[in-house]
Amino acid sequence: MAGLIPRQFIDDLLARADIVELIDGRVPLKKAGRNYQACCPFHTEKSPSFSVSQDKQFYHCFGCGEHGNAISFLMEFDRLDFPDAVDELASHYGMEVPKEENNLSPGEQLKQQKAYRQKQDDYELMGKISSFYQQQLKTADDKDTAVNYLKGRGLTGEVVKRFGIGYISDNWDGMMNQFAHVNTTQQLIDLGMAIPGDKSRPYDRFRGRIMFPIHDKRGRVLGFGGRVLSDGTPKYLNSPETRIYHKGHELYGLYEAKQANKQLDRLVVVEGYMDVVALAQHGVNYAVASLGTATTSEQLQTLFRTVKEVICCYDGDRAGRDAAWRAMDNALPLIQDGYSLRFIFLPDGEDPDSLIRKQGQAAFEKIINQSKPLSEFLIEHLSAQVDLNSLEGKSKLVDLFQPYLNKLPDSLIKDGIITSLANRFVGGVEKQLIELTKRSNQVTQKKSVKVNNKATPVRFAIALLLEHPHIVKALPDITILQQLHMPGIELLNQLLTLCHNKPDINSAQLIEYFRETPQGNHLSKLMFWQHGITNEAAEEVFLDSIEKLLNTFVEQRTEELLQKGRSGQISPSEKQELQALLNA
Repeated sequence: MAGLIPRQFIDDLLARADIVELIDGRVPLKKAGRNYQACCPFHTEKSPSFSVSQDKQFYHCFGCGEHGNAISFLMEFDRLDFPDAVDELASHYGMEVPKEENNLSPGEQLKQQKAYRQKQDDYELMGKISSFYQQQLKTADDKDTAVNYLKGRGLTGEVVKRFGIGYISDNWDGMMNQFAHVNTTQQLIDLGMAIPGDKSRPYDRFRGRIMFPIHDKRGRVLGFGGRVLSDGTPKYLNSPETRIYHKGHELYGLYEAKQANKQLDRLVVVEGYMDVVALAQHGVNYAVASLGTATTSEQLQTLFRTVKEVICCYDGDRAGRDAAWRAMDNALPLIQDGYSLRFIFLPDGEDPDSLIRKQGQAAFEKIINQSKPLSEFLIEHLSAQVDLNSLEGKSKLVDLFQPYLNKLPDSLIKDGIITSLANRFVGGVEKQLIELTKRSNQVTQKKSVKVNNKATPVRFAIALLLEHPHIVKALPDITILQQLHMPGIELLNQLLTLCHNKPDINSAQLIEYFRETPQGNHLSKLMFWQHGITNEAAEEVFLDSIEKLLNTFVEQRTEELLQKGRSGQISPSEKQELQALLNA
């Protein structure tokens, strides 16, 4: 039974991690003085404001304010929860994550432990069900029906195995008979694998279907898509939303595409499971599907974090073009220079599966290479809604473009769209176009993150201690500030104690102790405070800040004792203390 991850293991993991190497594998970094920089992966920008410090093992974006250590980066970039991010980082360095069972505090820690344990149980059960479906494709009494269907779609055993495709017979309880027990029946319902029935007898959600497992980026089974073999409806049945499966965040086939390609250069987004598998069967092993939804912002972020070129391949009918438009609209805030979103619409009556089976890989990839760039798709779609032969129509087109240009960050792509528009205008519309550009630029101006840079002694002491935890050794007594009452002192005392008790702690480890606390957010901002103190002067300024705080303590204590003296409530020992303070 899994428990909490020991704090010492997290410290050891962060000590081994190299945040520059980790981030550079996902976002190419360039050396910039002592640090490294790149355009931020968490928001769109033209100039790099994302800074990574090897010394601090910390990253910070001066544009959007995102910040953190190696664990935080994996949580944000790969959208993992904390335990999964620790698992991922540990796996990268060949470390096994231990779990501790003792000394569990009540409340939130116990709740988090239970949730983590539940997720691991869910992943394990879904993996077993997937294996069961695959086995049924080989052993079920009516397996020949399923095998013949797959062969009829041109699929080989190799590609079926690669995608983990399986089968379930048309029985009400084929899966439930295998997995439903006292402790798992409700779990199967929660995971969308069973439906509550009359008299508390749940039954299989999927029956008489070819089963397509949906994997996350780590290869764990989250849900399923089932293709019916009879005349039943719906033709495709998908897992519902569950505690481990959120269809708007996942992409069918992405895990398999990464497994098949050491270096992915582009991804093709198609509409169905069978499209993905059929393309892979014919050599196009870089296709993904958006799981029955319009391609969401979260899915597009995942795509652009994986590759720089995304091609949306849809049917040429109204539904396909509407899906493409929704994908384009969701993608606009994410588009930046160096990234490409393109669109292809297949002939009537064709889908990627049928087309590649008829024409083969070379012909299909030729079609992909002729896909329309986003700018052309946007202009063509909006231009079709107006009369370009009239001044009024051209003026209306400018207004139609306004909300879409507002969503685009400043980039060469945006400039190109505006130039293309300008080439279509004559007469008095130029002024309106100039105003359009002006308004659009105002909308996309960066909003700088405001940081309180008030240089108080407490702020200096905390900031320098974060950067150089070892300077705590210069203090003869770390308890000297514990009686001082002023903003930030309690946090400073916590840091002093941590640094004293763990002499080898680094900045990333120090911040980790304050994860998900109000103090943690404050400390993260201070990590990249431009205070102008050199490394050589850090210890001197730190001690000077502590001295100023001690002077403040003396003033506070003296005033406190003087007040007691005036009211006649001062004790003999306090009189001696006051005399010493006044003579100091």
